[in-house]
Amino acid sequence: MTTSVVLFTRDLRLHDHPPLRAALEGSRAVVPLFVRDRAVDAAGYAAPNRLAFLADCLRDLDAGLRERGGRLVVRSGDLAEEVCAVVGEADADEVHMAADVSAYAHRREDVLRAALEARGCRLHVHDAVTTVLAPGSVTPASSDHFAVFTPYFRRWCERPVRSVLSAPRRIRVPDGVGSQPPPCRTDLPGLSPGLPPGGESEARKRLTAWLRGPVTGYEDHHDDLAGDATSRLSPYLHFGALSPVETVHRARRGGGPGAEAFVRQLAWRDFHHQVLSARPHASALDYRTRHDHWRSGPRAEEDIAAWKDGRTGYPIVDAAMRQLRHEGWMHNRGRLLTASFLTKTLYVDWRVGARHFLDLLVDGDIANNQLNWQWAAGTGTDTRPHRVLNPTTQARRFDPDGAYVRRWVPELAGLEGRAVHEPWRLSGAERAVLDAYPDPIVDLAEGLERFRRARGRD
Repeated sequence: MTTSVVLFTRDLRLHDHPPLRAALEGSRAVVPLFVRDRAVDAAGYAAPNRLAFLADCLRDLDAGLRERGGRLVVRSGDLAEEVCAVVGEADADEVHMAADVSAYAHRREDVLRAALEARGCRLHVHDAVTTVLAPGSVTPASSDHFAVFTPYFRRWCERPVRSVLSAPRRIRVPDGVGSQPPPCRTDLPGLSPGLPPGGESEARKRLTAWLRGPVTGYEDHHDDLAGDATSRLSPYLHFGALSPVETVHRARRGGGPGAEAFVRQLAWRDFHHQVLSARPHASALDYRTRHDHWRSGPRAEEDIAAWKDGRTGYPIVDAAMRQLRHEGWMHNRGRLLTASFLTKTLYVDWRVGARHFLDLLVDGDIANNQLNWQWAAGTGTDTRPHRVLNPTTQARRFDPDGAYVRRWVPELAGLEGRAVHEPWRLSGAERAVLDAYPDPIVDLAEGLERFRRARGRD
């Protein structure tokens, strides 16, 4: 019997999995393999929250494989070396994996292909596994990628989406291939207390529950910070516990304005992936430089620390930053306003904020995180790169009753209504009661003037 290896990376599921289905063609035996890549650890991307979620995903994947007669093989070390070792142990003649978009993913693919070819083994890389459409499949006439979302989205909607693949009923794994046990989240310290459970089983339950009702209000309420009316499916999409292709098909099948708005967000996800695939340097360098001379030095470090700790004196910013620390997740509106506050009001390098988010976000994705940060900083694809989000205005609009702030900033829980958004305006006696909460670290008008001066727009 011929044998294939399926290398799982950010596609930790059995439903709608093109590499797995291709590997099973011709009644082949299959080795489902996950390698804990030491290069990821060395690069500093192995954050505790994502490791815990990854552990859940791997254990759930292993359980699903065992229900079908198989098992997950887990290895640790150099990815190419471990894959080649498994190929040798299983006498496999081909390896299947999903395509990915980061600079590291491109290098990983090249190194693995060369190592396998030296052993006479073929590498098959499959598109539209971690995205709805393959990066590069939708391009303008004059470039290798779209730099503006709206025209991209029009073309994206015109393209057919591949059919959804069912999960295999039976998987045969050859004997003699050694494995480590799947990791367990209980072995990991330093996790956010509100971290959600991972795994395909949990992901599918959450998607079904979302599409059965809450999605109908998504168009009208997705920016409501207190209402929390988003899907919270981003961690499951990041780890591939959910197929973005299946998610789009199921959302469109239900239809309605809420589903359409939800699908638009999945298109944003594809948009960022196609940008990074075409411009891998954008994970660390400005996509469009504004020649910024970002603040540094002791005062800037103090401001950064206050921002990270949720003690800027602007309650809506602090609430979002505290939610991030507690849940390993933040509402998308919170991500936009905290990023704008750091990069434009405090005039701090977007890479500082992007790194902090990657340290905590369970859905920390290089394409979405880095390019959303650049969008907020005005160095990315935003067509209005110098816009500044006023945190007080944002708070009044997206948390009008102050419920979100009171949930995450307990020092202010006793304040009623909109007064919670501007505690510095309280009278002396009223303000004295809130002495545990800091005054604003920057005057908004001064921060705006500093930013405009730095960008040559004063």
